Amino acid sequence: MGDFNLALVIVAIVVCVLVFIFNIYLLINYQHPDDVNQAYFPKFVVVLGLSIAAISILMLPADVANRQACRHAIYNGACKLTLPMKDLWLAVYIADAILVFFVIPFAMFYYEGDQDKSVGKRIKSALWWVITTAIVCALVLGILYGLVGKVDFTVRHLSSGTASFPSSWDFSSGQPCVGNGVRQCSAYSASPSSETTWSMRATFPEYVVALATIVGSVLFTIFGGVGIACLPLGLIFSFIRRPKAVITRSQYIKEATELGKKAREMKKAADALHQEERSGSKGRKWRKNVKAVEKELLLLEDDVKALEEMYPQGEKAEAAWAMTVLGYLAKFVLGILGLIVSVAWVAHIIIYLLIRPPLSAFLNEVFIKLDDVWGLLGTAAFAFFCFYLLLAVIAGAMMLGLRLVFITIHPMKWGATLMNSFLFNVGLILLCSISVIQFCATAFAYYAQATAAQEIFGHTLQSLRGIKYLYKYNVFQIAFIVLAGLTFVYYLAFGWRRKKPSGRFQLSS
Repeated sequence: MGDFNLALVIVAIVVCVLVFIFNIYLLINYQHPDDVNQAYFPKFVVVLGLSIAAISILMLPADVANRQACRHAIYNGACKLTLPMKDLWLAVYIADAILVFFVIPFAMFYYEGDQDKSVGKRIKSALWWVITTAIVCALVLGILYGLVGKVDFTVRHLSSGTASFPSSWDFSSGQPCVGNGVRQCSAYSASPSSETTWSMRATFPEYVVALATIVGSVLFTIFGGVGIACLPLGLIFSFIRRPKAVITRSQYIKEATELGKKAREMKKAADALHQEERSGSKGRKWRKNVKAVEKELLLLEDDVKALEEMYPQGEKAEAAWAMTVLGYLAKFVLGILGLIVSVAWVAHIIIYLLIRPPLSAFLNEVFIKLDDVWGLLGTAAFAFFCFYLLLAVIAGAMMLGLRLVFITIHPMKWGATLMNSFLFNVGLILLCSISVIQFCATAFAYYAQATAAQEIFGHTLQSLRGIKYLYKYNVFQIAFIVLAGLTFVYYLAFGWRRKKPSGRFQLSS
């Protein structure tokens, strides 16, 4: 037992270090050239946020492994656990909430501040917005915690008579209690009147985590439901829409000329918006136009990339075309694998969560059998399914951002991602990571039973006054499945078409 505990601690430390190094690698390779050797505070926030999000996802498998240290104990308190998981959960998610609601907004306000202003004025402006947000959040949290910050557990009142210790036991379905009293001691035969509600005050950290989970659950349901379908289907239909052959030089010149015209039109529109910003007329119409131009610019960049793929140039043109073909084949293979995972997720939600009683434990049994094959195989598969949901959230946010004007798009591109886009996506990942953990703790309750995550996200959260009905009636799971189904139908109907800008900036046919 001691060797197992030591191994768990070593693995936890090594994984945390590897996560931190990997996130630094992502930052260096995804950052925009304009942010090189500057914007150090936003970069620190990005690395910290990504690390906390990744560690929080990995903590659920660690929680399961931590509980397995006591699998031979008669009851949970019969042995000392390796890691204080409940305290770690609360610490990670309080840090998560602070980053999402205070630190990341401050970094974004500071980074996006008017570059003509001094550093002091930009810090002052960012602090003003963050302090205002903090006051509003503190008031809302305090009022809600004071009024409805309680958990209501449904319990049965059972009792029994007493008797001298007998030489033999005469229990039966007709006589389940000790003694001949009329009191009830069997939950199966107890009358409905024995059911009552036991209320108690939730701890403030647990309540903060619960409310953050609700906010994250709304975003996770929308973006995750759309993303669970569009993530694999987007890769598959990207292969279907791939360039089939290299175009001629005359076609390339024609398309490049059209793209040049679009670029000049967009520059003119961007200059006009910049003039409006400097004059102080930043109303709703201005913000709407800015978002429209940003989306048109993103689609224009995609057009340029597509044109470069269709007409590779230079000494290594043939090698570049071969890599393009292999890249689309890789997308197709990954799309097929992703589709299998998405179908497994949707089937598991329906079979295990929506149907009562569950038809099967499904993925829970798969993870348990993988653990029997090799100790960490089931844990690794468990972590992969949780991470896949986070990838689905990002994919869903990208898809809706391209099609809905009121959603700001923040694309992540290799070597071309600005810090504000980094910060936005890190905030979205952090906010949704809480809900992903809660969702996985519920979906894999059989595999993750008796863990600290189950105690926080299974019992306390689902019994909170005013919130429990969202989980009692599976509101989030049903909405998740509905959005996934609608997205699947959308891709079957329109996914084969090439994406086109919504405005006048269109690639000539």
